[in-house]
Amino acid sequence: MSTHARLAVAALGTVAMGMGLTLSAPASAAPDEVVYDALGDSYAAGFGAGTVLEDAGGCSRTDAAAPLRLDGRQRIALDDFAACSGATTADLAAQLPALDADTDLVTLTIGGNDIGWTQTIGACLLLDDPTCAQALAGSRLLVQGLLPARLDAALTAVGRAAPDAHVVVTGYPHLFTPEAGAFVNASPEEQEALNEGADLLNATVAAAAQRRGFDYVDVVRRFEDHGVNAPAPWVDPSTFHPTVQGQSTYAAALTAALAPQRLR
Repeated sequence: MSTHARLAVAALGTVAMGMGLTLSAPASAAPDEVVYDALGDSYAAGFGAGTVLEDAGGCSRTDAAAPLRLDGRQRIALDDFAACSGATTADLAAQLPALDADTDLVTLTIGGNDIGWTQTIGACLLLDDPTCAQALAGSRLLVQGLLPARLDAALTAVGRAAPDAHVVVTGYPHLFTPEAGAFVNASPEEQEALNEGADLLNATVAAAAQRRGFDYVDVVRRFEDHGVNAPAPWVDPSTFHPTVQGQSTYAAALTAALAPQRLR
């Protein structure tokens, strides 16, 4: 029993004796389960990392996804796994029915699809250097000019749908390990530029989470030296999404960020 719990029992015992009653604490009172709902895009859905779940519909949710791997010692009970591959901030509205006043914990990964990040990566891998540079510049403009307002609206909607929940927003990893050399048509310099683009995206997502009072979890350092072209990639070179190990890494980052005392 924690110090706070012992103090509470002692206080109740004092009140009970004053009323001529007897009171004994339960031998081992188990904490309530945390009702957990997982929202977001393909990174939250576990796209490409495992076997697609039977109830995934067209969302490509898999059995390797991080929301299914959070540390059970915190008694986190996944209620609704609503994350869907391809989701943008606007598409998040379709996932909000998963939330309600009973939701204690929400995790969310969103924003990458709003800025055409997949298309930018494709341009740098498959096309020439000027096209890559142009695609990167276009993504940066979208991150800086369009994404903040979209994130604000989406996160506000999450807060309204689950007013008592602890909300944790996760970022995206670096996809490349430039030290490992060129990958397809992407030179180490272009890989650095793409990683810097991911940093800008993450900073924008983190700022939006902070404005709303939500927690932000950065996964960049955990994925360091495990990009698509690394000797031991945690990002699948064929899908540019976290592997099974990558999803486990997301789960570890989330578990480390979820202090039990902060969960209702």
